Amino acid sequence: MKKRILFAILGVAIVIAALAAVKTFQIRAMVEHGKKAVLPPETVTTASARSDSWETSLSAVGSLTAVQGVTVAAELPAKVVKIAFAPGAKVKRGDLLIHQDTSVEEAQLPGAEAQVTLMESVLARNVEMLKDKIISQADFDAAVAGHRQAMAQVETLRATIAKKTIRAPFGGRLGVRQVNLGQFLREGDPIVTLQSLDPVFVNFALPQQELSRLRVGLPVRVTSDGLPGSAIHGRITTVNPLVDAETRNVQLQATVANRAETLRPGMFVNTAVGLPARKKVVTIPATSVLYAPFGDSVFVVADDNVVKGGKALRQQFVRLGEKRGDFVAVTSGLKEGEVIVSTGVFKLRNGQAVVVDNRLAPPFKEAPRPENN
Repeated sequence: MKKRILFAILGVAIVIAALAAVKTFQIRAMVEHGKKAVLPPETVTTASARSDSWETSLSAVGSLTAVQGVTVAAELPAKVVKIAFAPGAKVKRGDLLIHQDTSVEEAQLPGAEAQVTLMESVLARNVEMLKDKIISQADFDAAVAGHRQAMAQVETLRATIAKKTIRAPFGGRLGVRQVNLGQFLREGDPIVTLQSLDPVFVNFALPQQELSRLRVGLPVRVTSDGLPGSAIHGRITTVNPLVDAETRNVQLQATVANRAETLRPGMFVNTAVGLPARKKVVTIPATSVLYAPFGDSVFVVADDNVVKGGKALRQQFVRLGEKRGDFVAVTSGLKEGEVIVSTGVFKLRNGQAVVVDNRLAPPFKEAPRPENN
């Protein structure tokens, strides 16, 4: 009985050993096949690293202010009897905004004008009587003073009426209406904001070490999130002679055209001051860069040492500089004329075989204008 059990166990062990041997042979065969297998080459688009001359610029964040901007307010206390403007409308200098109640002044004005006429007649008679020495010099001086006082009263009433007839002090765009018909306005109560929007000022600051390169007249390029894909150009109009003692920055002001009124006071913008000197850079498409925490790299297309006439990739780490449009400057790691993969770099690896096909390569521009599809 024991011999039968022993033979059974021995038979099972022989079967297991045979199966293990077969599986080991199969796995080794698969590994050898995998080593000899060659993946088909990946189709890629390419671009050449090219030398370019870029304008040297100084960048800063700025804010917009109106060349002229005020909150129109009441000068004298009175009730609003007429509102002559629409909120958000464009007005010219002198356009009527609101009319306050001037009924009392208008009622007093004819009497004051009549008093002036009377005093003019009295003064004319006193001139003749003074020549004939009918009246004294003191009486004549009193008549002159009475005439001037009557004229001053008329001018006071007219000035009061003018101050209660509030007009636009300059041309611009009105804001939100802050008064209602029949409302009693006190001195200084706001009526409406008025901003001159074309042109506008751009205020920004740059470090003091750049002061020697800054001057009035340098071009300024303004971009903003509110102006996607476009830029507005202007020039520096003011360089503050005082350097901020806390930040060691110098304040600058540029004037830019704003005919479409897309820029509004209070917005923050990105400014770039163009300097006369230009710098030479090696540029590549920004889509050709594989960004990674351990360093940025590109894939250089080189001759394949295994396949005659074939192409293979060589991963090259680079140091990047300024970016403009679809291009980025390479400060080190790449030479002019080297061919690199321009798109789809995230799916590639070092040493991979590739086939170049640029029929579907996208165009790269320094100032791209994406279509609104």
